[in-house]
Amino acid sequence: MLVPGATEPAVRIENVSKRFGTVPAVENVDLEIARGEFFCLLGGSGSGKTTLLRMIAGLDLPSAGRIAIDGEDMTDTPAYRRPVNMMFQSYALFPHLTVEKNVAFGLQEERRPKAEIAARVREALEMLEMEGLGGRKPHQLSGGQRQRAAFARALVKHPKILLLDEPLAALDKKLRERAQSELVALRRRVGITFVMVTHDQEEAMSMATRIALMRDGRIVQVGNPRELYEEPGSRYVADFFGGSNLFAGKVVQAAHGEAVVESADAAATLRGVSGGDVTPGAEVTLMVRPERVGVSRQAPAAAANLVRGTVESVVFLGSFHHCRIALAGGKKVLARLSPAELAEAGTPAPGDAVHLHWSASAARVLTQ
Repeated sequence: MLVPGATEPAVRIENVSKRFGTVPAVENVDLEIARGEFFCLLGGSGSGKTTLLRMIAGLDLPSAGRIAIDGEDMTDTPAYRRPVNMMFQSYALFPHLTVEKNVAFGLQEERRPKAEIAARVREALEMLEMEGLGGRKPHQLSGGQRQRAAFARALVKHPKILLLDEPLAALDKKLRERAQSELVALRRRVGITFVMVTHDQEEAMSMATRIALMRDGRIVQVGNPRELYEEPGSRYVADFFGGSNLFAGKVVQAAHGEAVVESADAAATLRGVSGGDVTPGAEVTLMVRPERVGVSRQAPAAAANLVRGTVESVVFLGSFHHCRIALAGGKKVLARLSPAELAEAGTPAPGDAVHLHWSASAARVLTQ
């Protein structure tokens, strides 16, 4: 039994698995979520992220393992006795009740005094800037207002942890971006722990303090957004978080945290940052992000990595251009250039021969 204490994480998950019949949904997950974090469970469909969230909420019970909240073992505790609240993608507002009555519903079920309910509902609506909308029904609200009403209902019970299941999926792009900023600001104001499920890596990276990337019921890697983007532990993680250029090859030399890789993909010898477990002869993948790839008409005087190719396309995307370049062996490389960088490269167009170059520190050697 875990003993509650200030040093305990908000959530501790120990060797948790969940099976539905013979089908494994979550397998042997170990995870700690600190108090006050905005933690994100990220992954594609069927990765196990929603099942894990539901086990934290108590809506599903683990087949094996232990879940503790604030140091107290909650593995077999029913959902209504856990200090958490969950907000669903659909918001699940009662259509026949006003906003105020929707927000008050959970407190009424707990038979709280009327004066306390009124005060807490007013506080929640003020926090979400919904003071003048308490008398409206859900169909009289915009999408963003319905979302805030659902947040008010979740926060009014003062949960230690707020669980969010794809809370922004129903919003259009512009409203979703605004809601992301509001949600991050809200978490800072109320000071509670947020745990969110999403399949959208950009959403996770813009909001989370840390992210757990899941695949096939397991956690692949945990880290802050920068770590997962710049220091992926595997080819899967590198490819999941934004565009990446991946070159298969074999290590010919490794020393002092750097490896030299002979790559048929690039028809060249490449250099990149490596871990201590990289040894000569190992089959690896070298990764470089598109924004780290330089483009030039002439070969630079000194470049750790240098390949030659032909421009296939240049796509204008507002603040940057995507340049797709085909190497001699057929490998396609993506470079992301600002308008200034494109001009410096001589404004290459489809059919132009160019040189691609990047530093050794911009590339990572992946062993998985």
